[in-house]
Amino acid sequence: MRMFKRYVPKMIAKHVSRLFSGRLYIDGRGGYEFNNGLLKVPVKAQQHHYQTVNEINQEIRRMRESTC
Repeated sequence: MRMFKRYVPKMIAKHVSRLFSGRLYIDGRGGYEFNNGLLKVPVKAQQHHYQTVNEINQEIRRMRESTC
């Protein structure tokens, strides 16, 4: 499990896409799981969870498009 002290979507997206599956924790945002290179919405999610997942997954898609 990787712990991030700050919410930096680009850095988190690099970590998720590199490891492909696992867990992470972001201070102030909570714990998340990722699988198949994308962040998943946690169980009992609140609005900020959906926003975080959306922002990070968009960044992952941008990274994938720029490498192709």
